[in-house]
Amino acid sequence: MVTIIIPNYNGYAFLKDCLEALMPQLSERVRVLVVDNGSEDESVSFLQKTSADNPKEIECIFLKENTGFCGAVNVGIKASTTRYVILLNNDTKVLPGYVDSLIAAMEQDERIFSGSARMLQMHAPELIDDAGDEYCALGWAFARGKGKPAEQFDRSREVFAACGGASIYRREVFEKIGYFDENHFAYLEDIDIGYRARIFGYRNVYVPGAGVLHFGSGFSGSRYNAFKVKLSSRNSVYLAWKNMPLPQLIINAPFLALGYLVKYLFFVRKGLGKEYRTGLAEGFHLCRKEEARAHKVGGFLLHLKAYCRIQLLLWKNLFHIEH
Repeated sequence: MVTIIIPNYNGYAFLKDCLEALMPQLSERVRVLVVDNGSEDESVSFLQKTSADNPKEIECIFLKENTGFCGAVNVGIKASTTRYVILLNNDTKVLPGYVDSLIAAMEQDERIFSGSARMLQMHAPELIDDAGDEYCALGWAFARGKGKPAEQFDRSREVFAACGGASIYRREVFEKIGYFDENHFAYLEDIDIGYRARIFGYRNVYVPGAGVLHFGSGFSGSRYNAFKVKLSSRNSVYLAWKNMPLPQLIINAPFLALGYLVKYLFFVRKGLGKEYRTGLAEGFHLCRKEEARAHKVGGFLLHLKAYCRIQLLLWKNLFHIEH
């Protein structure tokens, strides 16, 4: 029924707790596949022993190098044969009922592509870490509800995209819309796949019954670093360019320009202005490459209704940005 795919890169410190929390929810219909991204810590030896001790529940694939989040989960998705796949960060602890709640949500409607879990902050579980992801015409992606009381996010609703850190996907749809775009490497790849699903007429939903604790940046105390800022800004340009047809890009150009400017000024104050500016430049450069053009979504007239619905949502989200 479902394969839980855990991408791992040097995550030995988290793996034991992550897998132990999952074990009570595993069965013949629910298995774990860990894809190790060429880890250099103790992850490989730990995973080899753990999978040997639990051969029916846990399987591992060991890659020779770090292919990023996208590369690792694509390997896992293509290696699985179940109806659904769950992507789960290694720095998480799932709560009781997590898997069943995600599956139940997907069973409600064949047009649902993904379900986003109720991610709670590990160090403050009364607060939301992510309740589904949204995207607006400024080119900004944001985690819905971040830092707000969890009790305010106890109802299911449609979201722009599921957060890839703890989400379920209908596996067969990847064959239709494409897999995670490895040009992203990491960051905004979950917005991209959710965006593509919407273009093809699918839905993405928030599943409040699927609780999971997440270490993430909330635990470390640092949401921003040079690598993340540079790669995220690069991908923000690529994300808009590849999913918006020319007429939509023209319509949104003033909003996107304003969004990039505001973000740049924000990161200047954080001492990361150069990294953000460099990332933007790399994003525009990437859009001119053949490897990027091959991933640009086509079929403007075929998906015209979907593009119109998405554009209205991009404008609506300008006034409903929930941090």
